[in-house]
Amino acid sequence: MIIRSAKLSDSERVSELMLELGYDASESLIKDKLIEILKSDIDEVYVSEIDSVVLGFISCHLTQLFHKKGRAGRITSLVVSNTVRGLGVGKKLVEKADEYFQINDCSKAEVTSGDHRPEAHQFYEAQGYKLDERRFIKYYN
Repeated sequence: MIIRSAKLSDSERVSELMLELGYDASESLIKDKLIEILKSDIDEVYVSEIDSVVLGFISCHLTQLFHKKGRAGRITSLVVSNTVRGLGVGKKLVEKADEYFQINDCSKAEVTSGDHRPEAHQFYEAQGYKLDERRFIKYYN
């Protein structure tokens, strides 16, 4: 298994994986997002592949902490193909994200997972993430 930075040519496969998670993110949208991320110093997307087939991806973002030194890392998407779930692909992607966050002076990392995904909650807890605090959201669209 190879973990590498995403490329624009991964857009179609990443879009297909998003559908497996229930998000209708078109190839065009993913391509636009990757164009922005590839220019960014505070964002990264990694893909996992075997034999040149992308099996999963993780999106990572950095934000400054105002109340203390350092940054916070945030995972905004993690998807592993249904065909290989449970085989360690997600674990390797989270390890890569954790490495990225630590290299970039993060004192913590966070991930949000919907209440309807109890298996994902168990997975994140197994990776060392703990349930903490409460999130309030205000939608504009």
